[in-house]
Amino acid sequence: MRNIKFFDTTLRDGEQSAGVNLNLQEKLEIARQLERLRVDIIEAGFPASSKGDFEAVKQIAETVRTCSVTGLSRSVRSDIDAAWEALKGGAEPRLHLFIATSPIHMVHKLRMTPEQVIEAAVEAVKYAKRFFPIVQWSAEDACRSELPFLAKIVAEVIKAGASVINIPDTVGYITPKEYGEIFLYLQNNVPNIENVSLSAHCHDDLGMAVVNSLSAIEHGATQVECTINGIGERAGNAALEEIAVALHIRKDYYQVETRLNLQEIKRTSNLVSKLTGVVVPPNKAVVGKNAFAHESGIHQDGVLKEKTTYEIISPELVGVPSNSMVLGKHSGRHALRNRVEELGYTLSDEEINQLFVRFKELADKKKDITDDDLIALIFEEKFDHFKDFYQLSSIQVQYGTNQIPTAVVVLKDGKGNEIQEAATGAGSVEALYNTLERCFQTEVTLLDYRIESVGGGRDALAQVFVKVRVRDVETSGRGTAQDVLEASAKAYINAMNRVFMIEAMRAENEKVATS
Repeated sequence: MRNIKFFDTTLRDGEQSAGVNLNLQEKLEIARQLERLRVDIIEAGFPASSKGDFEAVKQIAETVRTCSVTGLSRSVRSDIDAAWEALKGGAEPRLHLFIATSPIHMVHKLRMTPEQVIEAAVEAVKYAKRFFPIVQWSAEDACRSELPFLAKIVAEVIKAGASVINIPDTVGYITPKEYGEIFLYLQNNVPNIENVSLSAHCHDDLGMAVVNSLSAIEHGATQVECTINGIGERAGNAALEEIAVALHIRKDYYQVETRLNLQEIKRTSNLVSKLTGVVVPPNKAVVGKNAFAHESGIHQDGVLKEKTTYEIISPELVGVPSNSMVLGKHSGRHALRNRVEELGYTLSDEEINQLFVRFKELADKKKDITDDDLIALIFEEKFDHFKDFYQLSSIQVQYGTNQIPTAVVVLKDGKGNEIQEAATGAGSVEALYNTLERCFQTEVTLLDYRIESVGGGRDALAQVFVKVRVRDVETSGRGTAQDVLEASAKAYINAMNRVFMIEAMRAENEKVATS
């Protein structure tokens, strides 16, 4: 059987989703989980785009040992140099070069002739090969390119040293039949095509990213680029979990193998969803909460008698737990650490100690602490704590059906100074957010607000996700607490801390650029 490599671009293309801004620690945690999932290649970012992206790519390359880590690069020497500096410490450094090949891109974006595009592509590949053992070359907007020109430039970059040729459906335009035909055309018209691997990269604008990727595999592709939960720019990318499970369940048809550890799929999906704030729809294939739910009486009867009557994927295959361990107020630090490790999270001794304090506080209020509760606490402690920015000290909200909702908030800034403000609103959350806006003394546009419970029961934790725009920065935030208003305040503050962090990084980049 052919082996299909999975090239995960969650940290690069996936992070281009509107409102998604991952910090270094969050990117590292996702990279570690992708390594547990056993993807073949992790695209960690675009090193030349910013100092923050460069540092994230560098640290991921130096941390991940069992996957190849790559970075994106335009066909210019400065990008290639930045990528090498970021990736040279990796276990298997590789570069992802790209240049547009469609007439519309060459004319309107690049303002280059086809001959100039070929020359730039060849020169970039040759230069990159001085450093990188593996160079992947992508024809941006390949699916709207003229096939004779596409074949010509592919042949030239292979001669120049490219090891992988990627054919992206950049705008999600093509159909499965047409996409497969491009791969066949290249195999029939590029004389040295047998010397490289062919790769697929599909967007979901017309809802065909996964089926297009599968079509590419049917027609000779040995690598597929995708993201966890299908996140990405516009309508997103091909969903890794859907392609992986389709290849596994229908191995009789596709006749291919992968090295993925499918039991890590659900855990990876949950991690990416929580860190990005992009909620997985309940009816999402493979990882949605309804993916293994049966409500129809006929279906329930069949599944109870024999699961395979209506269930072609077992929950256990993708790591959906059949039960969860429950901890309580009598559970000790050792039991907590063991469960954290079993859930796949890596915490330092200091983080475990801080988590244990939060765990005990919650255990005094809530009888049973489930895995979902514990994961929520881990996220709050490990990812949502911005020590150098603002922290919530206290909130007080007054509400009554015949009263004007009023909120009083006390914050502490990074220097320990207290900020106290009060404001009113049409409802409790609006009063709270009006107060916080006064604390930050800046205009904030709330783009989205979502609340969900962590598990069930009256004592369940509340988890709030918000998306905000401040000046030209759009980002998301999350907060967890037993009280929905406290969770709402934490989510708003978390989002604002991210805004300030992004603006601080931008200022640093500008300072470096002008020095």
